[in-house]
Parts: sequence; structure tokens; C-alpha cells
Amino acid sequence: MTTDAVNALQRWEHAGGIWRVIGRHGGTLTIGLFRCDGGEQADVIRSDDPTLRAYIRDRQSSQD
Repeated sequence: MTTDAVNALQRWEHAGGIWRVIGRHGGTLTIGLFRCDGGEQADVIRSDDPTLRAYIRDRQSSQD
């Protein structure tokens, strides 16, 4: 089962955007959503959702 945060990452990636993990604190992930050229950060997702952590695993970005 996917969550809103996983769906948001998948939509961002399918649209050509890049996401990067910019923080891991305890069980909370902070993920930056960047333009398709990897430049400017457009948004951020912060979540302690275990489904999101399972989706991200040890990756640092959508380019891994």
C-alpha cells in the first residue's frame, strides 16, 4: 500500500523532477523536491511514515 508521501515522490519523479534526501533524523525523513535540472528546490516533504522509509531505503536521491 502506498501513502501520500510515496505518491507525491513518484508523481514528482514521473514528471521529470529529482528528489534528494536532505535529512534523516530518528525515524523522520526530510526530502527536497528539485527541478528537473537538479537546480532550485521547489518543495520539501517531511514524514515519519514507515511506508516512505521502506520506499526510500538507503537511497539518497531519485537518481540512485
